[in-house]
Amino acid sequence: MDWNVNTAYKTLKEMESKSLAVVEAPSTTLNIESIDIGPGSSEKDPATKLRKKALTSVYLKYFETAPDGKTRKCKFCGQSYSIATATGNLGKHLSNRHPGYDITVNVASPAPQSVTVVKKLQPKPHVKGPQLELDHLNWLLVKWLILASLPPSTLDEHWLLNSFKFLNPTVKLWPEEKFQSVLCEVFRSIQEDVRVIVDQISSKVCITLDFWTSYEQLLYMSVTCQWIDENWSFQKLLLDICHISSPCGAAEVSHALLKVLKIYNIENRVLCCTHDNTPIALHACHTLKEDMDSQKMSPFYYLPCAAHTLNSVINDGLSSTKSIISKIREIVLKMNTSFEISQDFLQCCNACQEGTWKFPLDASPRWSGNYQMLDIARKAGKSLEAMFRKYDELLGSRVLLNNAEKNAVNIMHAFLEPFYKTIHDICTNKVVTVGLVLFFMDHISETIAACRDSRHSPDWLRSAADEMATKARSYNEQMCNSFTYMTAILDPRIKVELIPESLNSENHLEEARSHFMRNYSTSHFPCISGSYAAHELEDGASVSFAEEIARKKRKASMSSATDELTQYLSEPPAPIPTDVLEWWKVNNARYPRLSSMARDFLAAQPTALAPQDLFCSKGDEIDKQRFSTSYGSTQALHCVKSWMQSGFKLKYKSTEIDYERLMELAAATAAESSMASSDKKQKS
Repeated sequence: MDWNVNTAYKTLKEMESKSLAVVEAPSTTLNIESIDIGPGSSEKDPATKLRKKALTSVYLKYFETAPDGKTRKCKFCGQSYSIATATGNLGKHLSNRHPGYDITVNVASPAPQSVTVVKKLQPKPHVKGPQLELDHLNWLLVKWLILASLPPSTLDEHWLLNSFKFLNPTVKLWPEEKFQSVLCEVFRSIQEDVRVIVDQISSKVCITLDFWTSYEQLLYMSVTCQWIDENWSFQKLLLDICHISSPCGAAEVSHALLKVLKIYNIENRVLCCTHDNTPIALHACHTLKEDMDSQKMSPFYYLPCAAHTLNSVINDGLSSTKSIISKIREIVLKMNTSFEISQDFLQCCNACQEGTWKFPLDASPRWSGNYQMLDIARKAGKSLEAMFRKYDELLGSRVLLNNAEKNAVNIMHAFLEPFYKTIHDICTNKVVTVGLVLFFMDHISETIAACRDSRHSPDWLRSAADEMATKARSYNEQMCNSFTYMTAILDPRIKVELIPESLNSENHLEEARSHFMRNYSTSHFPCISGSYAAHELEDGASVSFAEEIARKKRKASMSSATDELTQYLSEPPAPIPTDVLEWWKVNNARYPRLSSMARDFLAAQPTALAPQDLFCSKGDEIDKQRFSTSYGSTQALHCVKSWMQSGFKLKYKSTEIDYERLMELAAATAAESSMASSDKKQKS
């Protein structure tokens, strides 16, 4: 049975008997013993006396007394004891049920209201006055490093430690090596949970590959798994981030990929791989397919990334207006950093009725920022010129657009408007299917062809359209195969009617029928094909009466399956806004066999990464984090961050780190410190 990530993780959590907070024992820290001194006295004053200590059990701080004063409740597990229970028995409870309790929570009594100075440093089991266990700070920093994608070496910065010591002189951060080892252990702990989740998937899975190079000039590959669970919900999980060893060829990539698939035991369940269009990825997928075919493993297909293709096509189109866009970006960046100029611009836009704009404007060098530059120059040209005139010394007249450049902006903006709408739909669609992307890419190809063939298009635009058409045509050729055909027709919005003409052929339809009958026609005979009958004819052997009955059953099953596919294709496509997975969930009973095939094939991704990560400014931040991470931290840091964003809890070995509890302790400590400080002021 399939579960979504959150549900499966909760089940894992219930299976484990874990303590609430940190199990990592902190290194011995030095605690401060305080003494009372009066005004004008000194540290060496012999009259100074040590404060008397209350004779209370060290165990009581781990129990909470009920309002009625009759019971005490364990702060870890909630177990209640009578108020008369001996403290020795309370200690046994802590030792047996919560080993390591004395390093997990430090809830000290409120500080006496007096001025204190450091007298001497001695190892103590706890500190008088409100204090958060120092190791808790290190665990909070671990989470900060992960979510900010910062290497452990960040915490070696001298002035960062000084800042912490300004707040609390006793702060002692783990060394970089300790942070690194903890991070790697957290990675291994959560990876085990991810393996359990993936192992429970009952359908086929698909994967996507994305490559990048770090500042150390090392090549990395991320491997992400996608599937559709039994509730028809789309699921996605990062499996691993691999360093590709030198010489970084197809053999090294395919070897690293196969290793990841074997770690998660899905090498026989992968249906499709979508790569990022780099030559090394394409060759690696081809090599892997040859290896899997030679071992007679499950059919394996691979697809190019539509998002990378579309981005490359658009960049070719923008090449002729690149210098113009740079000029516009220059003034936009200055408006983003000047409240005065931005407010003047908005007021001018309002007066000239040139639209409403939200600051900061997107000035990213990606598609979203480039189109924003064209959009603002075309729709708010008067307001931009007014800013040039008013702030000419700051902005400089050199960035002012001339008439030819303004005309080029208008032409390019109109040409790219279909691209803008296409990318917007791809980025905002709940589940982007191969069929839907083929539908959009076919429209893009038609737009490019119309521009290239139009006598109204300027020469520079027709030249750009030629280059764009070449890349679009290459993508369409790679996508022209039976697998993409089968995936496309299983999108109820596309079916046969909206498939690109180049892909729509009777041969592909027959291959789809054959694949369906061979693999999904019946649960009892999953591998039915014509080869068995042909073998018998060659042998000339007679068949038994029982075999004749079995043949009739098989033919009936195949006929039923064929009718199921025929009936589905005979119905008109669903409207484009239809939720594809919801449609199959509702129609699952009508097409029980075909829905199984749809569940496998619709998991195939048309893009190697989330489209918004490529087209929008969000991708800039992702690239910065990937580029700046060192070899020792890349895998653990980015994997753990992705898993936490998918709903997994941070774990160290077998214990979950309860950050909510840590924050409660921090808040309580801050509140007690604030109260103590307030009382001191009142008494003084």
